[in-house]
Amino acid sequence: MSRITALLLCLSMLCLLPGPAHSASYIEVTAPGNRQLKLAVVPAQPAAGAAAHPELANEMAETEAFDLNMSGLFAAERHDAAPLPQGLGLSVIDYVPWLSAGYDYVIRGEYALRSDGLTAEFRLFDVLGKKQLLVKRYIGQAKDLRYFAHAFCDEVLGTLTGEKGAFTSRLIYVSSQTGHKEIYIMDWDGHNTQQITRNRSITISPDISPDGREIIFTSYKRGNPDLYKRALSSTVDVPISTRRGLNITGAWSPDGTKIALALSKDGNTELYTINRDGSAPTRLTVSHSANVSPAWSPDGSKIAFVSDRMGRPQIFVMDANGGNVHRLTTNGGSNFNPAWSPKGDKIAYTHQSGSFQIYLMNADGSGNTQLTTVGRNERPRWSPDGRLLAFSSERSGSDSIYVMRLDGSGQTKVSHTTGQNIHPVWTPRR
Repeated sequence: MSRITALLLCLSMLCLLPGPAHSASYIEVTAPGNRQLKLAVVPAQPAAGAAAHPELANEMAETEAFDLNMSGLFAAERHDAAPLPQGLGLSVIDYVPWLSAGYDYVIRGEYALRSDGLTAEFRLFDVLGKKQLLVKRYIGQAKDLRYFAHAFCDEVLGTLTGEKGAFTSRLIYVSSQTGHKEIYIMDWDGHNTQQITRNRSITISPDISPDGREIIFTSYKRGNPDLYKRALSSTVDVPISTRRGLNITGAWSPDGTKIALALSKDGNTELYTINRDGSAPTRLTVSHSANVSPAWSPDGSKIAFVSDRMGRPQIFVMDANGGNVHRLTTNGGSNFNPAWSPKGDKIAYTHQSGSFQIYLMNADGSGNTQLTTVGRNERPRWSPDGRLLAFSSERSGSDSIYVMRLDGSGQTKVSHTTGQNIHPVWTPRR
């Protein structure tokens, strides 16, 4: 077994001892330095004739404030204000107090919780322009209130920037909270956690299909590191690569028709593509060193990967058919876990030179920027809109899932369960 394979397997089989429990509050550990738009989020008021449920209104407001703060565009805060006497739909907003307080935007809302479900309406107001910019109404159940808030924040970013947010997306990740490494899913901000696999084994390296319906992962549940596929609507693991040796670091192609992965069926660990059902393995790399961790470019034309063919593990890139291989990282140390940005212009990765830290570089290997400095930080993955990165960090004593903005600010812990929480992957928007 080569050095890089041994190292990656060692990183994947981290200690399973449970860590301390964490509160559900968010912990902002850094702050951005740029000027941001000041935004007030007023807790929604009951609709005419509806009963008051302040706990629901507060949770929706806090969710909106957190989302919009993490976008990096706003200094958003929950702000109490008197109810609009004529209801949200008929009242004229008095902009003067908000203008005097220095706010650029205000979000107000209205809700009704009845036996047949929850209805919520949110509106975005431009204080300087003295006009309403956006109105959205959502109908569902009480359990959907956070989703409603996330969805509205996606629309706010779309209205103000031309590109929707990704706050309705979720995070797939690996957790050892049961004593075994299993795959879980949670909202991007750490709420609504659900366990997906129950293999009572080591299950690692999840990835999700472009349509958000299926995941692939490597599991040792039959003794060998085999690659499996599962629909999120199912409880059945379907084996798709059970070849002798390693079947690891699987990654869906952007069109969902192929999977790139590392196989050691012929002795050395090389990169292959297979069809989504596991058929037609096509070899991409030919070397005497280990080649792992393929990451497709958004257009599917290139694959970044990790190889120790020049000594220490470094990040390389090649055409999707295996041609035109060249090295990207030249900053010394070891480099792992490449992740291509949704726009294809950046690659996030893990750099190890003493400690493990998250770095960002241009897609051609230039412009390296260090994003993390505290503790060991690994496995960055991009949000669907490219505004945020998720990663795992052990800075709090046990590996946890964090998110941050692309300048390294806003590093915030979002997983709050015991054990280790690693290998985050963003789902598409819902």
